[in-house]
Amino acid sequence: MTNNITLPLSGLEAPLSEMEQLIQDNMHHFAKEVLRPAGQKIDKMSPEEAIAADSPLWGILEQASDFGLNVKTLLELEPNERSRLMLIAAEEMAWGDGGLAGMILVSQMPGLYSALAGNMEMVDYCHGKLGCWGITEPDHGTDMLDAEGKLAATNGSYGRANCVARIEDDHIIINGQKSAWVSGAITAQVCALYCHIEQDGETKPGAVLIVPLDIEGVSKGKPLDKIGFRSLNQGEIYFDNVKIPLNHLLVGPDKYAEMVDHTLAEANIHVANLAVGVARAAYEHAHEYAHERKQGGVSIIQHQNVRYRLFHMFRKIEAARALVRRAAEYNAKAEQPALQGSISSKITATQTAFEVASEALQIFGGNGLTKEYPIEKLLRDARAGMIADGCNEMLAIKGGTLLINDDLL
Repeated sequence: MTNNITLPLSGLEAPLSEMEQLIQDNMHHFAKEVLRPAGQKIDKMSPEEAIAADSPLWGILEQASDFGLNVKTLLELEPNERSRLMLIAAEEMAWGDGGLAGMILVSQMPGLYSALAGNMEMVDYCHGKLGCWGITEPDHGTDMLDAEGKLAATNGSYGRANCVARIEDDHIIINGQKSAWVSGAITAQVCALYCHIEQDGETKPGAVLIVPLDIEGVSKGKPLDKIGFRSLNQGEIYFDNVKIPLNHLLVGPDKYAEMVDHTLAEANIHVANLAVGVARAAYEHAHEYAHERKQGGVSIIQHQNVRYRLFHMFRKIEAARALVRRAAEYNAKAEQPALQGSISSKITATQTAFEVASEALQIFGGNGLTKEYPIEKLLRDARAGMIADGCNEMLAIKGGTLLINDDLL
């Protein structure tokens, strides 16, 4: 018999501080007792039922707010401490349910992006409101993350935007729509809107605005019916001559490209971290099942191939978490965040989650295909992560573009 080594929740992570350990313990309990059973219940609901008044979603969002992990509170901490606490908490939440973890995080995005822009007035305005981040459009997907057009096909053009704002005196007028992939859109009260801006009869990237969603001219579509992260509602937002005060403008065209990159650097880290939580859940389910399930007269963990699979699942999760934490720490301390590091962590972690969930399902065998076991849901959730906040292929091209050294050309 081998000498077993039991690792803490964070695996090979260095020992946590007292505060970090407290956050992890509380969030793990919340994830196990509340998020996981609620996520499994919501997964079986229709999109309309999932956001209805009697849905478990609302109680979860209220409970999550009691932990105090909001933008205003976190801004009181040093950047690296703030980053670590957010990652530790969110990994546990995603271990419970990736969609609900995403729902809790996305509700903070307008305040978070206001803080990135240095606009504390809008941080205060967004505090306590459910939020969303609106950037993708019906005719524009991940290319909306390419404000400078560097990723366009040769001789290609992204064309006119679907959502355009214009400044008139002391207010801003918004027209158009954001696509059905706005996370949290249907339940959000305020939106961090990234759109093009019209100046002198021409439109160009762009503007970042904080837009309340309960004002005249704003309407929403139906929540999407999708295979993964079903507890994270996504839907369209329409703007018909929506008028907001000029002080809701976070950045204009002169700083728009920089703001998009800073936003993506932040968002990709969080999606990567959620993927680590999903991967960990799949691995732990498979590890436990391998000790329970018997074939050939012994628990299947005794078979070499199963141990081989589980080990590779373990090492992939550890590598993904290490990259996520490393990129996050660099960005928290650096004068300018390394977007290529955030993209690397997002692609690595989401790919890892999908591979680990797939291997977990294989260990479960036929049982893994049934809805009586949690693995098929985790596989669906993991697959969604490879598209969330930019599809991995487009992100890789953007990351590669950031590696170009003009001095060597």
